[in-house]
Amino acid sequence: MLKNRLIAISLLVASILVGYFVIHVEDTKFPYRFGLDIAGGTHLVYRADISQIESSEITDSMSALRDVIEKRTNLFGVSEPLVQTEEGSSLEGGKKEHRLIVELPGVTDISQAVQMIGQTPLLEFKLAQEVPAEDLDISLEQGTSTVAQEPTFVFIETGISGRVIERAQLQFDSTSGEPTVSLSFNSEGKDLFAKVTSENVGQILAIFLDNQIISTPVIREAIRDGKAQISGSFTPQEAKTLVRDINYGALPLPIELISTQSVGASIGSETLNKGIWVALYGILAVMIFLIVWYRLPGLLAAVSLLIYISLVLAVFKLIPVTLTSAGIAGFILSIGMAVDTNVLIFERLKEELKSGRDIDSAVREGFSRAWLSIRDSNISSIITAVILFWFGTSLVEGFALTFGLGVLVSMFTAITVTRSFLLAISPKQDSSFKRFLFSSGLVSGENESFKN
Repeated sequence: MLKNRLIAISLLVASILVGYFVIHVEDTKFPYRFGLDIAGGTHLVYRADISQIESSEITDSMSALRDVIEKRTNLFGVSEPLVQTEEGSSLEGGKKEHRLIVELPGVTDISQAVQMIGQTPLLEFKLAQEVPAEDLDISLEQGTSTVAQEPTFVFIETGISGRVIERAQLQFDSTSGEPTVSLSFNSEGKDLFAKVTSENVGQILAIFLDNQIISTPVIREAIRDGKAQISGSFTPQEAKTLVRDINYGALPLPIELISTQSVGASIGSETLNKGIWVALYGILAVMIFLIVWYRLPGLLAAVSLLIYISLVLAVFKLIPVTLTSAGIAGFILSIGMAVDTNVLIFERLKEELKSGRDIDSAVREGFSRAWLSIRDSNISSIITAVILFWFGTSLVEGFALTFGLGVLVSMFTAITVTRSFLLAISPKQDSSFKRFLFSSGLVSGENESFKN
C-alpha cells in the first residue's frame, strides 16, 4: 500500500514538473512551432534547369526534385512544408519552364528560408576526353560538353548524378588519413556505373559538385558493385557536410531562386484562439462526464487526462512537432482515444466489483482484463498512423505523427498513471469504501456480492 502511494506521489510530482515545462518554458530553447496556416511563413519560387533533361524524363525529374526538397526541409516529417511543382510558359526548343514552389511555415526571415533549402549539391560524374588543339574550337561550337580548367579536355555527360545515389558515408583513408566520401548507388545507378566504368577503363571519370570539379579519379577496372569514392582536398568538416547534403538530397537537376515573399497565416490568430478555447471546453466537458459518471475513479481519470495532455505537449516541444490545423486535429482525436481507454478500464472494473472481488483485486484484475482490448485497439490505431505517415504528404504526416504520439502516450497514462492512482487509494478490505464505490456509478443496482 505504501509502495503504491509513493509511486502515485512520484508520478504526480513528475507531472507537475512536466506541466511547468509546458506552460512556462516556452520562449527559450523549446518553443512551440506552428505551421504555415497558423504562423505564416515564407514563399519561395525556384526555376528548374531542364535543358539537359529529355522531354520524356521531365515529369519524373521534377517529382524527384520535389521529393528531395521536401525531405531536406522536413527531415522528421513534422515541419509541414508545402512543396509543389508547376509548369510555366514555353522556352526555346518547345520545352516549358518548370518551377518549384516551396512554402516554409514559421520562417519569416527570407535569408533563413533560403538557407533551409541550403546549397544542396548537384553531383555529376563526367568522362574526360582529351581533345587535340586543332579540334578544340570545333568541339566548343558543337556544344556537346563543358570545358574544364584544362583547355585540352572536354567532359562528356554520363547520366550518373545525385538522383541515382542511395547513400553517402564519411570515411578516412587508411594510409593518408585524409577524409573521403564513399557512395552507394541504387539499382539504376549500379547498372549505369558498371556500364560506364567497364567501357572506359583507363579514362578519367571526373566528379563535379555544382559544376565544379572536386575529384578526377582514373577508372582502373570495371566497378560492378555500385560503390564509388570521392577524394579531394577535403577538411573533415567539409567532407561531413558533403555527406549530409548528399544523404539529405542531391538534386537531380539544377534550380535557381527567382522569387521570394512572406505569407500571412491563413487561419489567423483570432481563429486560432477560438479553436484553443473550443478544445479546452471539450476537454472540460469530458472531465465533467467522467467525474459525474464514475465519481472518484472518474476524478482520477480526469487528473490522468491532464497529465496525458501535459506529456504530449512536452513531446511536441522536445521533438519538435510543427503544429498545424491538421496536427492539432490529430492531437484532439488522440485525447478521445485516451478517454476511451479509461472507459474500457472502468467497465472492466465494474464487472469485477459485481462479481464480488475486493477493491484491490478488482482494480488489478480489471486492468489486466482491459489490457487486451486496449492493446488491440491502440495497435490498430498506431498501424494506421504509421501507414499515413509513411505514404502521406507532409500535411498528412503531421496529422499521423501527432495522432500516433498521442495514442502511445495515452496508453502509458491509462495503464500506468490511472492504475497507480487507483491502487494508491484502494484498500484491500474496507466495506465503507466499497459502498462509496458502489454509490459512485461503478456498480449500478443492488448486488448480493456487496452484502456484509
